[in-house]
Amino acid sequence: MLATTVLAGLASVAQADTLRLLTWGGYAPDDVVAMFEEQTGHTVEVTKSNNEEMIAKLRATGGGGFDLAQPSQDRVMGPQMEFGIYKPMDVSKLDQDLFIPSMLKATMENTTVNGDVYGVPHVWGTSGLVLNTAEAGDVVKDYTDLCAPEVAGKVSYRLKRPTLIGFAFAMGEDPFAAYGDEAKYKEIMEKVEAKLTECKANVKTYWGGGDELMNLVRSGEVTASMAWDTGGWKLNDDNADITFVAPASGALGWIDTFVLPAKGQADDVAYEWINFVMQPEIAAKITDAVGNFTASAGADEYVEDSLKAKYQASFPPEAVDNIKWYPPVPAGLEQIEGEVLDRVQAAN
Repeated sequence: MLATTVLAGLASVAQADTLRLLTWGGYAPDDVVAMFEEQTGHTVEVTKSNNEEMIAKLRATGGGGFDLAQPSQDRVMGPQMEFGIYKPMDVSKLDQDLFIPSMLKATMENTTVNGDVYGVPHVWGTSGLVLNTAEAGDVVKDYTDLCAPEVAGKVSYRLKRPTLIGFAFAMGEDPFAAYGDEAKYKEIMEKVEAKLTECKANVKTYWGGGDELMNLVRSGEVTASMAWDTGGWKLNDDNADITFVAPASGALGWIDTFVLPAKGQADDVAYEWINFVMQPEIAAKITDAVGNFTASAGADEYVEDSLKAKYQASFPPEAVDNIKWYPPVPAGLEQIEGEVLDRVQAAN
């Protein structure tokens, strides 16, 4: 009986020394995993996934099977309130000085349920403006400038919610602040609908996929567009005049977080991993692997030189602090947005 107890105890210790990580491709590069394992003696088991699969896996097990997961921040509060699949984080176990303060604050606020914090930031990206600066740089400073006569016929954006949100902010509204007031949100969306309908004559085409937009910008058919930061930086490799520009009213940002699954068995190892990968030199390795930056303060200094130069040109510190981070979307708002987008599409 004693031997069985000892063996069970040893198995428990061995299990606790293994971090079962549920994450996105590229967020745990092999060299980073190897460095962590060598320095700590722990083992990391990486399962690659996406938002939908992460939530499904954790729902199926009631938050079991993994010790650390990385859903986007808008997939934390809702699933926690509905399914209880995460456990609160003890932020005192994190080296908070490693994080960009504005990102840490925003993510903690957007993942707080009943006073408890459930997520902290890791990898992030934005959408904003991709411009041929030689042709449109003096005119297009914000989303609504895509409607300026100087760029008529050479503009593109998607008929999707980021366009609605971006135009709202550029028009002096705060759509995220109206998330709790459906009537107010509808009022804001009606103003955006009028602006986008008026702007239709400026639009070369509404792009659907990233490759389509890249080709439009490369060919010169489009000189000003809404798109992701990484797309703008990729185009910059081909044409130095083309790059990503953070709009005056703020780029729109997404963040993939760190969360603790409700039945995770290696919380201390999870905190060790977070503190390890948020070190600037380590975070830079993750950026080099995925192309997106992390919430690690100062990590941009260690990434590959050409990407660092693009990032620093697009995101001076004030532009980072001005990013509008997507909060969870309340029920009902997507229907309002869908109706607005349909009417804009159908307008003459």
